[in-house]
Amino acid sequence: MNAQSVKQLLQKFTIFKDLTSDEMTPIVELAKSRRYKKGTHVFMQGDPLTNVYFIDEGAVKIYKTDFHGKEQIVNVLKPGQMFPHQGFFRQDDCPAHAEIAEDATLIYIPISSFENFLFNNPGISVKLFKVLGDLIVDLQKRLEEQILHNTYEQIIMLILRLLDNHGTELENNLFKLNTSFTNQELANMIGSSRETVSRTLSQLKKQKLITINDKGSLILDKYGLEDELF
Repeated sequence: MNAQSVKQLLQKFTIFKDLTSDEMTPIVELAKSRRYKKGTHVFMQGDPLTNVYFIDEGAVKIYKTDFHGKEQIVNVLKPGQMFPHQGFFRQDDCPAHAEIAEDATLIYIPISSFENFLFNNPGISVKLFKVLGDLIVDLQKRLEEQILHNTYEQIIMLILRLLDNHGTELENNLFKLNTSFTNQELANMIGSSRETVSRTLSQLKKQKLITINDKGSLILDKYGLEDELF
């Protein structure tokens, strides 16, 4: 990617979008681009944190594994998202695995170089804090879901959350989930079992809250699902 393309991509992110072209120039000079194939890893859980990544194309699955090798998906990131969010300030190893879910083009900036830039540009640091704040709020919501809601409700909340990031509105108040997730992947996101997710989805299909179109995509009655939570 040329410098102008990198600049246009980075300015889509919250921490950069209000910066002028001149203010973006030194950031673009720090940035590098790389193409990744599906199934490869950007980094592994426990690797040293060295870069912050911005997704131009493709998808990246963020997941953790426990001592028994069990996988728990933290998030599936799409173009216009960055990771790891805590990478700018965390003096530690990578907290999760980052696997390419779809062939991807990533822009990355070395953390040490970017931190030096932030120290000299406190306005950008404030915008970054807002991004971190949004992440903390999301994590708090997930924790509340596990504490205050049963598994059935947690699965519905997960579907609605995925719809916000990976959905397209159709007619008649219906929404299409653009990214496919296996039942096991959905279960891993909330620490449940594949069988429980399968039963819940079957129940929601019987209630006509979820249908499958001729291309295999999930079609969701978003407002009907929301009514199930109240």
